[in-house]
Amino acid sequence: MARIPDESHPSQASPDAAQRNARSTQAASIGALVLFVVILAINSGTLWLSRQGGALPSIWVANGVVAGVLLSTARRHWSVLFCAGAAAMFLAHALVLQGMPGHYWYVLANLVEILVVASIIHFYFPTISGDLGGYQRLGYVAITATLAGCAVSTLLAVVVQKLSGDSMLFTRADEWFRPHLLGMVIVGTLTLVAFRERGKLLGGRGRRVAMVRDLAFLAALTLGVFAQSRYPLLFLVFPPLLYLVFRYRFPGLVLGVVTVTLITNIGTALGVGPFALIVGSTIQERVLIAQVFLGVTCLVAVPVALVLADSERLSQAVADRENLYSLLANYASDLIVRIARDGTRHYVSPSVRDMLGWTPDEFASNRGGLIHPDDRAAVDEVLALLRESGKSTIVRYRVRNRAGGYQWLEAIGKLAPSPDHPGEIEIVYAARDITERVLAEQALADSEKRLRTIADSMPAIISHIDRDERYTFVNAYAYQVTGRAAERYIGYTVKESRGPDVYVSLKPHIDAALSGHASTFEYEVESPVGKLYLQATYVPAIAADGESTGFYSLTTDITPIKLAEQKLDFLAHHDALTGIANRLSFREQIMASVDRANITHLPLMLIMIDVDYFKHINDTYGHAAGDVALTEVASRLKASIRKTDLLARLGGDEFVVLCHDIEDVATARQLAQKIIDAMVPLAPIGPAGFRITLSMGVALYRDAPSVEALSQRADEALYEAKAAGRNGFRIVTEGI
Repeated sequence: MARIPDESHPSQASPDAAQRNARSTQAASIGALVLFVVILAINSGTLWLSRQGGALPSIWVANGVVAGVLLSTARRHWSVLFCAGAAAMFLAHALVLQGMPGHYWYVLANLVEILVVASIIHFYFPTISGDLGGYQRLGYVAITATLAGCAVSTLLAVVVQKLSGDSMLFTRADEWFRPHLLGMVIVGTLTLVAFRERGKLLGGRGRRVAMVRDLAFLAALTLGVFAQSRYPLLFLVFPPLLYLVFRYRFPGLVLGVVTVTLITNIGTALGVGPFALIVGSTIQERVLIAQVFLGVTCLVAVPVALVLADSERLSQAVADRENLYSLLANYASDLIVRIARDGTRHYVSPSVRDMLGWTPDEFASNRGGLIHPDDRAAVDEVLALLRESGKSTIVRYRVRNRAGGYQWLEAIGKLAPSPDHPGEIEIVYAARDITERVLAEQALADSEKRLRTIADSMPAIISHIDRDERYTFVNAYAYQVTGRAAERYIGYTVKESRGPDVYVSLKPHIDAALSGHASTFEYEVESPVGKLYLQATYVPAIAADGESTGFYSLTTDITPIKLAEQKLDFLAHHDALTGIANRLSFREQIMASVDRANITHLPLMLIMIDVDYFKHINDTYGHAAGDVALTEVASRLKASIRKTDLLARLGGDEFVVLCHDIEDVATARQLAQKIIDAMVPLAPIGPAGFRITLSMGVALYRDAPSVEALSQRADEALYEAKAAGRNGFRIVTEGI
C-alpha cells in the first residue's frame, strides 16, 4: 500500500491476493484432473458403443460437459481445463479406435465446437453466476452459440469424412449435428446449473425430499410411457416436467430433462416404447425420432424456465423498489392544514417550510391565493363536495412556492370538529409533494403518445379453437392487432395462422386447455406496429353433453404496462434531485467493475466526495438552497470528469466517481485537481453567491479484492483530506 500526501511511492502486491491466486490455481489443477478422468470415461464408453453399433449415439455428452465447465470457471483457468479435456478425448480415441489415426481429426472438430460455444456465450456473459440481468437473453445467446458451434463442427467432421473415406461413425451430416446439438443443450445446461447451484441442485433445505419425490414421479411416468409399445403417450411426460420447471426452476429443468433423456435413450436402444409403433422402422430411424422428441422437450421446457427466471428477477426488482418507496413514504413529512368554513387557515404544519419554502404564518395568510389559477376551480369543487357530503376525494393541484415556481401537491381532506371553535366543522387535509411523480408521469405519457391511440382502441381478441386446433370463430378486433382479417383465420390451425415461432409458445397452453385446464400466460409477438406484449387466457369449451369442443381464447394487449415497468426501472436507478446515478445504480456498476477488473487486471479509481460544511448551507440559506448546492455540485462534477466515468450521488451531500483506465498517480492527481478547480466559481446561493468546496478521497487500486476494500481505501483517503483542512484531496494506491 502507498499513501500519497505529497509524492507517490511504489506498492507491492498483497500477500493475501497471492495466496488466493495460488489456491485458485491449485483448485483449477485438481479440477482439470477430475475433468480428464470424466471425459476419458465418457468418451471411451461413447466411442465403444459407437463402434459396436456403427453409428454415433443419440446424444453426445462430452462436449457439453467441457463447455459447461469452461463457462462455470474463470477465463484464466480455461487453458488448463481445455487441455485436460482435449487430452482425454485424444486418449479415448487412441484406446478405443486403435489403428485408425484419421479419427483424431474428429477430436479437433469436437474441440472447435467447444471453443465456439464457450467463446460466444462468454463474450456476452463473462460470468454465469449471480444476477445475469436477463435470462431470456442468455437463452437466445446460448442457443445461437450452440447452433453455430455444432454447425462448424459438423462441417469439419464432414470434411474429415470425405477426405478419409471413413463412414464408420456417421454417413450424413445430420447424424453428427443432431447428437451434438442435444448434448450441448441438455448436458451443457446441466453442467452450468450444477456449478451454479452447487449443493442446492436437489433443492434447498426442506425441499429436497419433495424434489426427489417429484423427480421420481416424472421418472416413473416416463418409464411407464416407454415400458409399453401400444399407445403413443409421449405427451404425458410434459405436465410433470413443466411442474418441475415451475416449482424448482433451473434445477427442476435440467434434472427433469436429463431424466427424460436417459429413459428415452434406454427405451429406444432396447426397441421399446412409443417409437416402436412405427412399423418397419430401423434403429436409426427410431433414434432420429427420439432426438426429435428430446429436442421438442427442450423447446417446451427451456423457454418456460427462462421466462420464469426473468419473471422472478423482475418481481424481486419491483419488490425492492416498493420497499424503498415505502421507506421514503414512512419518513416523509406531509403538509397538514386546517381550514375553517370561511377559508381561514387555522393551522399549517411546519413541514410547509421544507416543502414550499413558506413559513406557516405566510402560507396561512395567503389563504387560497397560492393555488395555480388553472387548478382553483377543481380545488373549490372538491372542498364544496366535502362540506356538503363529507366524501373525501383525492385532488391534485399546483401551489406556488416561495421561489416563485409551482409544485404539484396531492391532497385528501376530511371533516373534523374544530378544537379552537366549539361547534364549528373544519376541513383537515394532508398534502404531499408529488412534483417528481407528476413530471415522471408526464415524461412517460410523452414517450407513450404514439402508442396511446392504438392501446385505447384495441379491445380483446376473442376466439374459439376446436379440438383439431382450428379456428371456428374470431372477432373483428383481430385485424387491429395482427393486420389479418378475422375471416382469414377460420378453418386454419393455430400453427398455420400464428406461425411456427409463436406456436411454440402457445402449444403447452393449448394442450392444457384441451385437457380441461384453464391457463393464463403472457407472450410477445411482432405486429405491423412493432412488438406487442399480450396476455392470453385459454378456457376449456364444454358442450351441454359434457364433451369438450375445444377452448375459448381471450387475448388482451398489455404493452403499456410493460413499457411503464421499463420506465419505472429507469427512475429507480437515477437520483431525483440531480438526475445522476443513485446509490442502487452505483452499487450494481461498481460490483461489475470490480469483477471485470479482477479478470482484466486493470486498475480502478474510486473518488469519495463530501461537500464541505453542507449543513452550514442548509442552516443559513434553507433546504432549497441546499438542493441548489447539490445540483450545482453534480453539474460541475459531470463537466469535470470523462464521459466513460460513473458519477453518482449516494445520499445527502455524498458523491462518488468511479474511473477506469487510470494507470498512474499523475493522471489521478490531475483529475482530482480539475474537480477542485471546477468549484472555484461562486454558486447561485444567497444574495452574493457562495463558494462551495469539496473534500475528496481517491483510491487507485489494482486487483481490488472486493467493493468493500476499494470503498474503505477511498474512505480512509477522504478522512485524511478532511483532517488536513478540507477543500482538497488525498490519494491512496494499492498495486500501482
